[in-house]
Amino acid sequence: MAEAKETQKEQAAEATSAQAQTEVKETVSTEEFLKNFNWHNYEEGIDQVEDEKLKEFENLVEENFVDTADEEVVEGTVVHLTDREAIIDINAKSEGVISLNEFRYNPNLSVGDKVEVLIDVREDKSGQLVLSHRKARTIKAWDRVNAAHDKGEIVNGFVKCRTKGGMIVDVFGIEAFLPGSQIDVKPIRDYDAYVGKTMEFKVVKINHEFKNVVVSHKALIEADIEEQKKEIIGQLEKGQVLEGTVKNITSYGVFIDLGGVDGLIHITDLSWSRINHPNEVVELDQKLNVVILDFDDNKSRIQLGLKQLQKHPWEALGEEVKVGDKVKGKVVVIADYGAFIEVAEGVEGLIHVSEMSWSTHLRSAQDFVNVGDEVEAVILTLDREERKMSLGIKQLTPDPWTDITSKYPVGSKHTGIVRNFTNFGVFVELEEGIDGLIYISDLSWTKKIKHPSEFVNVGDKLEVEVLELDVDGRKLSLGHKQTTENPWDKYESEFGEGTVHTAEISEIVDKGATIEFNDDIVAFVPSRHLEKEDGKKLKKGETAEFKVIEFNKEFKRVVASHTAIFKEEEEKNVKAAAKRSNQAEKTTLGDANAELQALKDKMEGKA
Repeated sequence: MAEAKETQKEQAAEATSAQAQTEVKETVSTEEFLKNFNWHNYEEGIDQVEDEKLKEFENLVEENFVDTADEEVVEGTVVHLTDREAIIDINAKSEGVISLNEFRYNPNLSVGDKVEVLIDVREDKSGQLVLSHRKARTIKAWDRVNAAHDKGEIVNGFVKCRTKGGMIVDVFGIEAFLPGSQIDVKPIRDYDAYVGKTMEFKVVKINHEFKNVVVSHKALIEADIEEQKKEIIGQLEKGQVLEGTVKNITSYGVFIDLGGVDGLIHITDLSWSRINHPNEVVELDQKLNVVILDFDDNKSRIQLGLKQLQKHPWEALGEEVKVGDKVKGKVVVIADYGAFIEVAEGVEGLIHVSEMSWSTHLRSAQDFVNVGDEVEAVILTLDREERKMSLGIKQLTPDPWTDITSKYPVGSKHTGIVRNFTNFGVFVELEEGIDGLIYISDLSWTKKIKHPSEFVNVGDKLEVEVLELDVDGRKLSLGHKQTTENPWDKYESEFGEGTVHTAEISEIVDKGATIEFNDDIVAFVPSRHLEKEDGKKLKKGETAEFKVIEFNKEFKRVVASHTAIFKEEEEKNVKAAAKRSNQAEKTTLGDANAELQALKDKMEGKA
C-alpha cells in the first residue's frame, strides 16, 4: 500500500514538470507549439501513463484492496469501539461502521476480533462505508444450516424461549422451531426447564420459501434407543420382572418406559383393590418393578402387571372367617342387582338386592346404599377357590314372617302403603318385609276396574283386610272392599226382581241400552224390551218406567225391561176378562141347574 502511494507522488511530480516546461517554451513559434502540443494531457488533465506502469498500478490495487461488491460476505477486523458503534477494517479504501446492536449476542466483542460482514452501502452521504454483521451472519447461517441438513450433521443451538407447541432455538443466528414432540422421547411436562440451555440438534426440515427451519433433539437419541429397544425386546419373557419408569398415565392404564420399550399396565392390573383412576396408585416419573404378563408376536405391545408382584388378598384371608360371621366393609361398586363390599383390601363380597331387605317388592341397590358407605353384613356364602363371597344385610334384623300369624291373622284389618301395580292387582306393604296382594276384584264392591291405577296410586295408604295367609309360601292375600259393607246386600231388596223404577236411557249399546238406577247400578235393557206400547222403541234421553227382570248380586248384573210394564197390564186385562167370562158361564149354568132343581122339586112335591 505504501508503494502505491509513492507511485502516485511520482506521477504528480512528472505532471508538474511537464507544465513548467510548457511555460518555458511560450516563445516558441505557433506552428512548432501546435506540432509539439500534448493533446492527451490537455484532454485528460493528466500526463499519459505508460501501459506497463498502469498495469503495475492495477495489480497493486487488486492485491491490497477488496472489491466492495453487493451481497458478498467478507471478513473484517474490529479496529475501534465506541459506545454505539464498531469500526471495522475490511481492507477497502475506507473503514466501515456497524451498530453494536448487531453484536448483542456477543457482549465480549473487543478490538482485534475477526467478524463476518456484508457491505450494505458502499458510501453513505459522508462517504462512509456501511457494513452489516447481522446480514452476513444470516447468509452464512443459511449456508451452514443447509449444509448440516444435507449432510445430517449435528449442530449446537441455544433455546431462547417457549412458543405455542414447542420452543424457539437459535441455530447459527437463525431462529429455528423445536416442536414439543421432538424435545425428547418421553413427553415433556416442564418446557421452561429447557429455556436458556445450549443443546445438540439435528436439522430435520427446511422450508426455503418461508425461511423456516425445524430441528429435533429427539432424533439424536432415537438411534441409540432403537438399538437398546431391539436388545431389550430380544430378552423379553413372560413372568420376567423389570424396572421401569411411569411415562404416561391415562384413565385406562399406565404406560411404563422399560428403557426404550413401552409397556402398558391396565387399570385392573395395578391393584387387587378397585380403583377409579391409576393416579391413585402411581405418579409420573415414578420408578417401580413390573412383571411381563403377555406380548404380541412382534413384542410391540407389552402387557405389564403390578399387582401380580404381591400375594393375592384372598390367600391372606384368615381361616377364621366363615359363613354366618358379621363383617364390615366399604361400598365400592353399585349395580342394579346389588352392591360390592370390600371387606378387606382386594377381598369383595356381593350383597344382592334381594338380601338388602326382607321386603319382596322390586327395588334397586341405590335405594339402600351409596358408594363409600361403611356397612355391616352377614356372610351368606364363602368360596375360597373361586374367590367369591355373598353377603346379606337383612339378616341383621329378625325375619318379620316369624310371628306373622299372630300379627296378621285372617280377618284382621290394617293400613298399608301401595308399593306396586300388576295387571291383576295391587301390592300393599304392611311393614318392612311384609307385602300382600289385593286382587283387582277385591278393590271395590261396585266399580268395574280394568287396571288398579284407575282406583289407587302408588304411595297411597289403603285400608285392607287379611283374606288368606300362606306362611310357608310367604304369601299374604288382602282385600280392600271387605273393609266396607257390601252395598249390593241393600240393593238386592231395593232393586230386586219385579221392582219398578223410573229412569232415563243413558246409552244405546249393542243389542240394547243402559240405564242408571244410581251411582253403582247400571242396568241393561235388551233391545226387545225397549219397545213401547205404540210399537216404537225408546231412544237415548227418553225417560220411562222399567221393571227389573234379573238381579245377580254376585256378578253385579241387573237387567230391566220397559216392555214388561205394559205387557203385564195387557196380561192382567186378559186374565180379568177371562175371569169375568168364566164367572158369567158359571152363573148361567147355575141358573139352569136351579131351574131344573126347582122343577124337579116341584114335580116331586106334586107327586
